[in-house]
Amino acid sequence: MESIERTRGCQTSSKIEEDLVKDDFTPSKLGTKEYWDDAYQRELQTFKDIGDVGEIWFGEESMDRVLRWMEKEGIPEDAAVLDIGTGNGVLLVELAKSGYTNLTGIDYSAASVELARSVLQTEDCSNVEVKEVDFLSCSGELSGFDVCIDKGTFDAISLNPENTEEGKACYIQALKGALKEDGLFVITSCNWTKEQLLQMFSQGFDFVKELPTPRFQFGGKTGNSVTAIIFKRLH
Repeated sequence: MESIERTRGCQTSSKIEEDLVKDDFTPSKLGTKEYWDDAYQRELQTFKDIGDVGEIWFGEESMDRVLRWMEKEGIPEDAAVLDIGTGNGVLLVELAKSGYTNLTGIDYSAASVELARSVLQTEDCSNVEVKEVDFLSCSGELSGFDVCIDKGTFDAISLNPENTEEGKACYIQALKGALKEDGLFVITSCNWTKEQLLQMFSQGFDFVKELPTPRFQFGGKTGNSVTAIIFKRLH
């Protein structure tokens, strides 16, 4: 599918992700369900009209980075993998094409779920399960996963104008419930630094490694445009 080849991300001209970086930790509409319902409803209609899947969150390189790590770590092809906040489902497509057979995507937006299912069907990946689930309110519905992947969902939760701290705490509890003991969590963020993520996920998780991401220099200081961290669920 031609549109999947297009890359967009924090470092590009994507309007959504530029807003995410610009607003940083200030409460934003990007943290609301209404925003994402509207966004995915538009992308769903665009996909139906011209076959364009819409945003590839953080760009294609962010998916490749995770896939390279999974291959290098020898993650079994039948490992249970959860994509938290699947959006258009393109990451699930790439995982399926890489040979992974036990894939689940969730999103709290019904339009996102419909879009992801349509994209997966078009790419002949109809054996992938996609569910309409609010990760913060799943109450044990999700469990037994070997790998959980987040590419921007925790960022969006962090921008919710209401109950931001409660939302982050609920996310961490839901993540603990979703992962098996010793299960792995892969998070890509353009809002949080390595040090901040280590602090927030210090209870119940162990740091495994940081994945290399693009670096930049500004005002004599060096930083990363995104942060990608691997954590392990502790006993």
